[in-house]
Amino acid sequence: MRLLLLWILNAVALLAVTWLLPSIHVAGFGTALVAALVLGFINTLVRPVLALLTLPITVLTLGIFYLVLNGLLFWLASALLPGFQVAGFWAAFLGAILYGVIAWALSALIPNSRG
Repeated sequence: MRLLLLWILNAVALLAVTWLLPSIHVAGFGTALVAALVLGFINTLVRPVLALLTLPITVLTLGIFYLVLNGLLFWLASALLPGFQVAGFWAAFLGAILYGVIAWALSALIPNSRG
């Protein structure tokens, strides 16, 4: 049940990002649900591999490249979904940061079942 609620809240976070940044567009709530699912899969499957491969540059940039990686993965999700559009890299960069902050804040509202 918690996972389903987190999925819906991530879709709401994505819609909030589209409201804050006009360079990011989502066709509707259904598309936001699919985009949140795709972003979750990308962050689960692709991000760890890329984070490991880019570890030297991440260390050299004192972790700032990790934000670039987040933006690139956000942009990748928009390239995979027809109803989710991001205007360019900087829009994806800002969108990924906002999406992460908003999704984190919304997920903090859900009580943890572990106590």
